[in-house]
Amino acid sequence: MLSMCGTIQNIKYFAMSAKKRKYIEDYILFGFVSLQRGDTEVPQCVICYKTLSNDGMRPSRLERHLRTSHPALVDKPKAFFETKKDTLKRAKLDDTELVLGKDSANKLSQISLSNDTVKKRIDELSQDIKVQTLDQVRASPVFAIQCDETTDVAQCSQLLMYARFVSGNNIKEEIMFCHPMESFTTAEAIFDVISDFFQENQLSWESLVGVCTDGAPAMRGLRSGFVTKVKEKNPSVMSTHCILHREDLASRTLPVEMMDVLNVAIKIVNFVKAGALNSRLFKLLCKDMESEHEALLFHTNVRWLSKGNMLGRLYELREEVEIFPDSQQKVDLYDKFHSEGFHATLAYLVDIFEALNAVNLKLQGKNINILVHHGTIHTFMAKLDLWKCRVLQGNVASFRNLDTALADSNLDSELKEQIITHLSDLKSEFVRYFPDIDDKREAWKFIRNPFQCEVADVAEEVQEEFLELKFDSTAKEDFKDMDLETFWVKYLHVYPLISHQALRILTMFGSTYMCETAFSTLVSIKTKYRNRLNVEGDLSIHSYQLLIYV
Repeated sequence: MLSMCGTIQNIKYFAMSAKKRKYIEDYILFGFVSLQRGDTEVPQCVICYKTLSNDGMRPSRLERHLRTSHPALVDKPKAFFETKKDTLKRAKLDDTELVLGKDSANKLSQISLSNDTVKKRIDELSQDIKVQTLDQVRASPVFAIQCDETTDVAQCSQLLMYARFVSGNNIKEEIMFCHPMESFTTAEAIFDVISDFFQENQLSWESLVGVCTDGAPAMRGLRSGFVTKVKEKNPSVMSTHCILHREDLASRTLPVEMMDVLNVAIKIVNFVKAGALNSRLFKLLCKDMESEHEALLFHTNVRWLSKGNMLGRLYELREEVEIFPDSQQKVDLYDKFHSEGFHATLAYLVDIFEALNAVNLKLQGKNINILVHHGTIHTFMAKLDLWKCRVLQGNVASFRNLDTALADSNLDSELKEQIITHLSDLKSEFVRYFPDIDDKREAWKFIRNPFQCEVADVAEEVQEEFLELKFDSTAKEDFKDMDLETFWVKYLHVYPLISHQALRILTMFGSTYMCETAFSTLVSIKTKYRNRLNVEGDLSIHSYQLLIYV
């Protein structure tokens, strides 16, 4: 190999002897490879991917770029840059040439890998998706929206809006926009952004049938909330408070005695997890006892139902937890954990939180209509009544862990009273947060199955059309073979009045699940290392891919 000094002299000689500068393999010493642009070669840095002009393909300029932009890499050997070269597109182009030929490889080599170029293409793809989606929304007879806002890693408030609309033979959900709120996030500011979006994209307020938001005052304030302002544009719009939020709020009730047990459980978990040493010692204890798990789980205060996973893991490792506080001389925690009735109450808490979490999971997901949401809540409320009746008879078979814990004994009268009180309170809270669930279930009965309803169950203006549908044998056969949404979309042009009423309900969002999942994606896309990124295009493409492939 030539010495560094000799190599530079050779490079200078070859560079000056040609009018159009050519790439020399030894330029890799400065961290540059060749990138073909038309008939001209230009140097590209393998570290930052920056490209220089053909005139910049000189040893002095390449070396200057290395020393000014990457001073820590000046003394790196040639092998280091060769490794970086392998990660760059050049290595892939070699494979392309072998498979597709040299012409294809030359065409691909003209594609730049700079950050700006990649971002530009993401935005172009996003814009194309947005145009297609807006065309579908405008063509839909009705559509609904859900919106929510969050604060990202750069302390910027991001307002997100999704739409649910009729497309083809079905109902789709797509992202509309992700807009950074530069100042206030009041109801007026949020409404102005959405109103401007409607106006710019020629969306009709008359076609909007539903708005789903969280319970924040800015969204649902009675006098000046966002929903109130939307209803000024279209009074027939139905507003929905996110069913996931309501279920979480309705679950936040516990008798004082059960709350004390929950607090002790939290203290034990915090004691084991608070310090690195305790975590390691507990892990060793679990290994010695050949436990299935080796760590407890934290919970999140703002998410009440996250306590379910924490309690479940604590109960699974209760034998290990019984030993650990004593070995660490935490007498108070040890005594509370071994107090009378503690394990039975803990078992019940594990069971009831498991049931609440199961309901929450059923309410999550894409393309779930509001009828399914209401059915899930209605079922759970009926189960609460059933469980209460069983406990009154001393039967705890509905609670798996509690039933196992009491295998050799009867249900304590004090715990029995606490469980009955808790189940009653839960039912009251669910009734408070879902006050009209029975009325809506009855009003929407014709949507779930029009062939098992009576003419009195529908509005007077659609009764004649309803009878035509009910006795249509072809429609009856289609109803058996199709899902609910596809059926009503298909018969929109045949029975427009009754189908339009059904689609008004079926296009409504029951939760802000899509916004919440997008916020989770936002956390991974916009990080502290990319805190100036405009994420609308990235979120749009990510959401679109999810809807197709997941």
